[in-house]
Amino acid sequence: MAIDTVPPLIAAQLNYLLSHSPFPIKVEQMWSGCKNPRLLDRFTLVIPFCLDYIKWDVIYNAVYPLAAPDIIFGPEDETFRPYNGYNEAGDSKSSKNCLADWNSKDPSRLLRLIIELRDAYTTYQKKRVGEVDDDRLKFELSTMLSREGIEMCTSSGIDKPEEVRFAVPLLEMDINKLVPGSTWKRLQKIYLQVMFPVGKKSPSAPRLKLVSPAELKALFSIDDFKLPSWLEGMCMAEYLPTLEEMLQAQIIDAVSSIEVRRKFIMVLVPLLGRPLEADPVFCRKATFLACSGVFTFLVHISIPLQFPKQKPALILQSSQHFISHGVPVKSSVLTDYPWSPRWEISEMAGRIFDFLVEECLNFKKYCNESMVLLR
Repeated sequence: MAIDTVPPLIAAQLNYLLSHSPFPIKVEQMWSGCKNPRLLDRFTLVIPFCLDYIKWDVIYNAVYPLAAPDIIFGPEDETFRPYNGYNEAGDSKSSKNCLADWNSKDPSRLLRLIIELRDAYTTYQKKRVGEVDDDRLKFELSTMLSREGIEMCTSSGIDKPEEVRFAVPLLEMDINKLVPGSTWKRLQKIYLQVMFPVGKKSPSAPRLKLVSPAELKALFSIDDFKLPSWLEGMCMAEYLPTLEEMLQAQIIDAVSSIEVRRKFIMVLVPLLGRPLEADPVFCRKATFLACSGVFTFLVHISIPLQFPKQKPALILQSSQHFISHGVPVKSSVLTDYPWSPRWEISEMAGRIFDFLVEECLNFKKYCNESMVLLR
């Protein structure tokens, strides 16, 4: 829906929230709560929490946009009362919160409110987990108290046994600073999701999964990382140091691989010329303009994270042959050429060049045949 149907004061609050939030918040839906259905003054926020999402409805009043909004929490959180006894250490009446001194003309107020409520929700879920009657869980909690940033919650369903889920932030290193020129807008963090079954007489190993932002896949794929085994009788305090040591080593290796890929692209320059386009940060892609006689074409090179263990993938694209709607003719993905990760980078580049010298003739023939079929 058009943003100009949102009252200006509310729109300013929402836009500031979406552009300045330290965690990725999304708007799931917007609707009107007043007589004029074109004035959208209510919306659902999808907020990340414990490697999942919570959904809260934010209820403004378009007729009275200066008033603070109401927040409606999910049906599973009926006992969540963030401002009841807000300051348990002192006088709750004197405690200040974002709603107590609301200023609708300050666009940052909604963001401050959501962060405050999310912090309160984190404390609320931690208290609920602490009340679970499970000796093993209580022991695990006691061993992880010194770790900062852990989020936790309980989960259960009709056909699902009760579990406690942990989101454990890993590594103290700042991954963003390891990659010069990175355009990441948010801090890249890797988490371990831990699912503990509750109430079992014979405790089984928890379910473990690594989770990271999608943007991090340009540097390091957690899908390719093999978690260390969980040994019988082990606890999280024993498991995490080994995991972090392995993970840190692979992250550092992934960062050093950027320079290897950069050198590979540079070695291709004397053979194919300067690239028309190249990924300057992660060095995963490069496009060169090549020719064979009067036939000119583009060479798209995709370099895998596991380079040089895995060979680059090539796609040829004609600059002279087009199919319907002006779409250029392209080859299929080409990887059927000689390769060895033990070769020097110069030999790798030379082998690709030799392959292209022959393959471009096949591609030219394919382009001409494609044009005949279209006539």
